[in-house]
Amino acid sequence: MGELSSLSHLYFTVFFHCFSIFMVIPLIPDVTMSALCPGKSQCALAIYLTGLQQAIIGLGSFVMMPLMGNLSDKYGRKALLTIPMTLTIIPLVILAYSRTRNFFYAYYVLKTVTAIFCEGSVHSLALAYVADNVPEGRRASAFGILSGIGSCAFVCGNLSTRFLSTSSTFQVSASMAIASTVYMRALLPDSIIDENLSTPIMSTEKVESVTDSREDPARKPQMFKTLPSMEDVLVLLKSSLVFTQAAIVSFFSSLADVGLHASLLYYLKARFHFNKDQFADLMVISGIAGTISQMLLMPILAPAIGEDRLLSIGLFFGSAHMFLYSVAWSFWVPYVAAVFSIFFVFSQPCIRSIVSRQVGSCEQGKAQGIITGIGSLANVISPLAFSPLTALFLSERAPFNFPGFSIMCIAFASMIAFAQSLLVRVAPQI
Repeated sequence: MGELSSLSHLYFTVFFHCFSIFMVIPLIPDVTMSALCPGKSQCALAIYLTGLQQAIIGLGSFVMMPLMGNLSDKYGRKALLTIPMTLTIIPLVILAYSRTRNFFYAYYVLKTVTAIFCEGSVHSLALAYVADNVPEGRRASAFGILSGIGSCAFVCGNLSTRFLSTSSTFQVSASMAIASTVYMRALLPDSIIDENLSTPIMSTEKVESVTDSREDPARKPQMFKTLPSMEDVLVLLKSSLVFTQAAIVSFFSSLADVGLHASLLYYLKARFHFNKDQFADLMVISGIAGTISQMLLMPILAPAIGEDRLLSIGLFFGSAHMFLYSVAWSFWVPYVAAVFSIFFVFSQPCIRSIVSRQVGSCEQGKAQGIITGIGSLANVISPLAFSPLTALFLSERAPFNFPGFSIMCIAFASMIAFAQSLLVRVAPQI
């Protein structure tokens, strides 16, 4: 466990960062609807704007995540972590100051722009950092613990929301985002793969002070040639059948997850009149189950039954919990569905661990960035299908009384991911 304890500063960084993000999630539907549709419990405009935002973020992240991962391979994880962690602060400060209609639109625009760099990048870079410091055989457990830290932050963040006012929650969130960035810059040891490159991005030293006579002069103007092109991405995908299958699984799984998260809170608000406290309760239940599972069960199950089987289990229960949301007939059913997170949280750490084993140490950032980017592509596609359906079936003018229709569609998308995960198990034998 020596390698895992050496990651303590990374774990604290991820915890503080995730805490600041997760504690505002239960508030966003109320803040959005209060700004756009004051006094109403249903708001199709909020769903359409959320879908548009996700599509823009997804398209931008699809391009930026492999780029940031590749740059982290060259210049270190710490330097690249600074970018998304700093940008995360800006939208939170806006809502901490005011949540009126004009400030909400300012938040919406800046959140959309900054999330292109921030959405998933901290987690992706943290996974690459873990891969730098943990042997291959222990990575599944380490990835599970990292995800468990995120789940623990999820629980703590939502619990704090339960006892804070709306304005105080955004103020605390912005303060924690600042604290996490300062902590990371001050205490997290750097992890640079390519020691032969010239000045790291965040260095204050001049280029001349770090170059020597052995450096090829032709390399100096070539920095942007280290950025991954689409051809580089395709080459990496073709380099391993398992990597390709894992990327497909990640896409369909993300397609389902993005669609669910985009519409679930608005669906529950319209269907059962949930408010921020009930959203927080629901998320706390899911977070506690996920934390226990990732911190205690996954380190035991991953070596015992293998990451491929654990991935299939996770995706199967992910499908089941989405389907249960879609046919919820009473307010208590979503709480039961949330408990399923004790199993479906296995899927993402397993996918990341499988991907990590397919590449060398000098490509961990690029590989994790590609998987994150492919998952972000689901942000573009999912709203095109699910947001219009959700807006339609939350409306009183729905052609038939089935308000969970679009969420059931998401469950079927997750079933496709489960079926594809079976191919990952077959791929090593092909």
